[in-house]
Amino acid sequence: MSNVLRLHLDDNVVTAVRDLAVGDPVEISDGQLSPSVSTTQAIPFGHKVAIAPIPSGQHVIKYGASIGVATQDIAPGSHVHSHNLRSVRGSAS
Repeated sequence: MSNVLRLHLDDNVVTAVRDLAVGDPVEISDGQLSPSVSTTQAIPFGHKVAIAPIPSGQHVIKYGASIGVATQDIAPGSHVHSHNLRSVRGSAS
């Protein structure tokens, strides 16, 4: 059973559909995730989890589009939120 939601196949983050504990496997219903990813920290319901490495300065992709830029390297299984993501919504860059 899925514990995250991927909104587009190009996304490098997914959204937790329940609270996730450290070490929980990230389970996507489309079965497209390979290799497997487990959480490296607790992820609250509704928050994002990286499913691929996202180097500092690279775009974070959700909905198949950039929602921001990583402000530090983000490893698969990590919580993606305001502590490591700078929003680009409404900016010209």
